[in-house]
Amino acid sequence: MFCEVELARDVEVMAENEKRDGFNNFHRYIITCLLENLLKEKASRDHGYFLAVTNLKSIGKGEVKNESQSQCISFPVTFSCRTFLPFEGEILHGVVRHIFRRGLLLRCGPIKYVFLSARKMPTYRYVGGKNPLFSSDECATIENDVVVRFSVLGVRWIEKRGCIKKEFVMLASLEGNNSLGPISSSESDEFDL
Repeated sequence: MFCEVELARDVEVMAENEKRDGFNNFHRYIITCLLENLLKEKASRDHGYFLAVTNLKSIGKGEVKNESQSQCISFPVTFSCRTFLPFEGEILHGVVRHIFRRGLLLRCGPIKYVFLSARKMPTYRYVGGKNPLFSSDECATIENDVVVRFSVLGVRWIEKRGCIKKEFVMLASLEGNNSLGPISSSESDEFDL
């Protein structure tokens, strides 16, 4: 689900950059630093994935901080940000990335790890081979790069585990709703973030 949240962050800049640039350029520089910091932060447990800064509310007065040899100035910045945070029970679309005998992995917007278990696809059977897929009695197939409409069973935040850092992972299901399953590309409103 998309949300609009108000956030506050401290943006640190080197003192020599403040003296060198004019006010307008420095204002842009602070905004650029804020965007770079959000890109590195990527997501938070409470707000989800940071998609876009929609409104800059204020840039506060800078406070000088001594960090070893160089001086930094920290500016409090308040802004509005559009985020994506999935919820249990929500209906979403994802693109199939990997197929296994026990299920498949999808990608849904910024979420890289959505697992759809074969047990949660009761009308589909695994068909192995060079290009494995899941097939149903109604001749619908789920294979790599197909868009699938699914229901969110569960969402978990992972701060850091192995190569996964600051990510949400989801469990998906095709049970309980006839509109769930593979959809044609004309029906899809899937987007890639």
